[in-house]
Amino acid sequence: MRRPGNLLITISAITPAASVFIMGQDVIHQAGTGAILCFAAAALLGLTTAFVYAESSSAFPLTGGEYSMIGRTMGPAWGFMALGLNLVGGALGQAVTALGLADYLGVVAAGVPALPVALGVTAATTLVTVLNIRLNAKITGVFLLVELAALGVMTALGLGHPHRSIVEATLHPVMLSGSVLVHTPWLVIGVGTAGAVYAYNGYGGAVYFGEEMYEARTKVAWVIFVSLAVVVLAEFVPIAAAMTGAVDLKGMLAADKPLPVFLQAAGGELVEKAVSLGIAFAIINAMIAIGLINARQLYCSGRDGAWPGPVNRWMATVHPRFNSPWIATLVMGAATAVCCLLPLDLLIMLTGTGFVIVYAGVSAAAIMGRINRTTDVGHYRMPLYPLWPAASLVMLAGVAWAELIDPDEGRPSLIANLAVMAISAAYYLFYVRRRGGWTLRGADGAPLEAEATP
Repeated sequence: MRRPGNLLITISAITPAASVFIMGQDVIHQAGTGAILCFAAAALLGLTTAFVYAESSSAFPLTGGEYSMIGRTMGPAWGFMALGLNLVGGALGQAVTALGLADYLGVVAAGVPALPVALGVTAATTLVTVLNIRLNAKITGVFLLVELAALGVMTALGLGHPHRSIVEATLHPVMLSGSVLVHTPWLVIGVGTAGAVYAYNGYGGAVYFGEEMYEARTKVAWVIFVSLAVVVLAEFVPIAAAMTGAVDLKGMLAADKPLPVFLQAAGGELVEKAVSLGIAFAIINAMIAIGLINARQLYCSGRDGAWPGPVNRWMATVHPRFNSPWIATLVMGAATAVCCLLPLDLLIMLTGTGFVIVYAGVSAAAIMGRINRTTDVGHYRMPLYPLWPAASLVMLAGVAWAELIDPDEGRPSLIANLAVMAISAAYYLFYVRRRGGWTLRGADGAPLEAEATP
């Protein structure tokens, strides 16, 4: 496929509408109108990280994504940490998205049970992701138009009838404490920013389709920057519109689902149902796109020999008709179905910090790639190096610190993800390395180390 096809799948994997109505609502619950600052800070972090992803993806446009980038530049143990975080986080994130579907279908058909819907949509979207990548790009493109239209309606309702200025909502953020609106502390802004980072997450996912894209080394950077720009616009503006357009801000922040409450107050029941149906389409779209990414990560690890012999052969099997990693796709679909059995609050807590750690790893890998010249094979070189990876690491450290001192959600999430990293590194050191090591391979199956560098 060409750049537009990759762009459609990448933006669909980020799923702006579902991100706003699932992760965005969680940020609003935490920070109130401070969600505007959270999403603005996450956008700035996204820009610095996009430069890092663009350079690394140009050098290694492989289906392994961060696992391949970090493993090649920093060493196998670090690569396996990224692999563990992505495989676990991918299944958990899919489950969060699937369980959120019933909330929006319930507005149209009351009493829809969450778990059966989540398991059903997981099975259906897994089968769709087995299909050819070009067909999936067309499917996700159609769904994407629907979800962007839903966000457009929400934006028009908020900006068309503002009840407070954007300056007031941004410079004087408030949150609900008991039944009183109070100033949002900076610590809460920091913790909420981690959720906003998760909401934007996915623009680097363009690299997962590098092996199925024409001239990926010269084109993938464009997909990364454009997808980030579209997603920031599609998520930040609706969030800001809802914060400024809420008639009863206290009532909205007190609601379990603040954004549907805003829609009903601003546009009526019919608008709320129409937008909720659009969000349901967005969730289905996201599951298709994220399923494509999860399967390719597992496929690449099998091709590189990360697992016991027979497992490697199964994970690296490509469907003879659809040219897709069909066994890896089914395995990740099954893992998502198992994760759907976990409580939603636990799933959100576990997924939040993993993306922050992966971003830090990619930023460090970009610096290391310049030092050891492993990224010299890439076409795109970030300007003002090392400003962008250094800025990313500083901002990510701030988010991680805010997570660490939050005893309720942040610290448990950080500990859980560090445990996944430790287990993944131990798996490499005590099994893979003793078995004979690990070899990162390119699309043709040849060892990547054999590729000539300038």
